[in-house]
Amino acid sequence: MTNKVVLITGTNSGFGYLTAKGAAERGHTVYATMRETEGRNAEKAKELNGIENINVLDLDVTDVDGVNNVVNEVIEKEGRIDVLVNNAGYFGGGLAESYSAEDVEKMFDVNVKGTWRTIKSSLPQMRKQGEGLIINTSSGLGRFSAPFMTVYNGSKFAVEGLTEGLHYEVRPLGVDVVLVQPGAFPTEIFSKVASGSDQKVTEGYGELANLPEQVTAGMGEMFNTMKPDPQMVPDAIFKLMDTPKGERPLRTVVDGMTGQFVEKANDDVKEGYANFLSAFGMGDLLK
Repeated sequence: MTNKVVLITGTNSGFGYLTAKGAAERGHTVYATMRETEGRNAEKAKELNGIENINVLDLDVTDVDGVNNVVNEVIEKEGRIDVLVNNAGYFGGGLAESYSAEDVEKMFDVNVKGTWRTIKSSLPQMRKQGEGLIINTSSGLGRFSAPFMTVYNGSKFAVEGLTEGLHYEVRPLGVDVVLVQPGAFPTEIFSKVASGSDQKVTEGYGELANLPEQVTAGMGEMFNTMKPDPQMVPDAIFKLMDTPKGERPLRTVVDGMTGQFVEKANDDVKEGYANFLSAFGMGDLLK
């Protein structure tokens, strides 16, 4: 196994935390980033900093200067950056109409623009190296939009679009940009669900306004019954890291419940996409 320099966002909990620990255990040099390392995440930052091969850095992905400073620090210390895992993000539910323009902007600023900021900052070094791997965390809900999670779904659709086009643009330069599409897993993301700030609109929805709570309750029952293991997601990330350059799939589904549905959609789009690129004289990008 070749040691890789790995930068991960959102490592204070969930998939990011598990990925940081697992990558370090595999001998990689990990830069684990999170917000408020001296505030509410101080304990988690201290824990990760105490693990061999992990370096914790404070990062808010909505701060472009902060992103550039962190990426530059990694490059200055290591001389390279091999893997970027874009995990930072947050979940939102409720009636879509209850989201103000500011609520939508906040969601997209973290989930979409935050992902783009780290990509934009890391790509020059990866192009210079002639190799690199960027893994963007999407969702099955980036493929189909379930009701009462609409704004969140839209942000993941955007991540899918950014990744798919970029995948073909930079692969000839030796850089793989790929997606991981997790289903629902019992992580901390569901303990801090955002909702729209314009709650007065719920009055006009009648009984429909109660459905978001039913969805949440149903998800809890599913977790109790199926017990999906969050470790499946970092394991999928490690498999992508170990796969040779140029052979990594654009999309990797990690979902024991709706995964077959998402995989079918991926296969259908992949076939149509290949025809599209070929028709426009870009068939070589498929190789």
